[in-house]
Amino acid sequence: MFGLRQDLSVGGAYQLGGIALGGAVAGLLPATFPPDGGPTALDRTLATPIHSALDTRPGIYQALVIPSNGYILLPLLLLAGAWFAYRGDRWRAAIMVIVPELAVGINAVLWKPLCDRHLHDYLAYPSGHTVHLVAVATAFIVLVDSVRARVIALVVAVLALFAAAVGMVGLGYHLPTDIIGGAAAAIAMVLALCWAAQRLTSRARRHRASPAEPNSAQSVARPGGP
Repeated sequence: MFGLRQDLSVGGAYQLGGIALGGAVAGLLPATFPPDGGPTALDRTLATPIHSALDTRPGIYQALVIPSNGYILLPLLLLAGAWFAYRGDRWRAAIMVIVPELAVGINAVLWKPLCDRHLHDYLAYPSGHTVHLVAVATAFIVLVDSVRARVIALVVAVLALFAAAVGMVGLGYHLPTDIIGGAAAAIAMVLALCWAAQRLTSRARRHRASPAEPNSAQSVARPGGP
């Protein structure tokens, strides 16, 4: 992906579209919250069937939130980074490891205080667990070349997010809109950070290649010299 002109044009357009859409959803959704930050009509509509179906079996909620926990996501993050490094692409390995964690940090220090939605004793919007899960998946999907790997990662991520969302809502950790906003914010942040890294990588590679060009030109110009 990196350094290829066609990817910069077509892939870049998709990335910019995802940044705009994700940022708009995450940024505008708080406008629907009531003044006290409580549940919206959408929250009640999405949460009611979850509670009706599973509240008598709370252990299911505990199992469903497992994919969003750090002890699952961090090893997956490091494994993906190691896989890129094993394939000889240190740039992608570094981006894979750094970008999702940077997105989690930005969410904690910027998005959450800015939106200021309190639930229990913490800031709930956007959901940090959701941001972490979606950020890891999005970074891998953006960085990997294989279409098959992208599709598999997307399907697994969607299933994991759905399970974690049901668990978090059922346990009262988050409202559904916290999770929707978390997914949107994660997509926007990861795409933006990967887009920036993509350009920095291309510039770094051009900079490394440029000093060799004058030398090669001189060697071609003087093959028959004394």
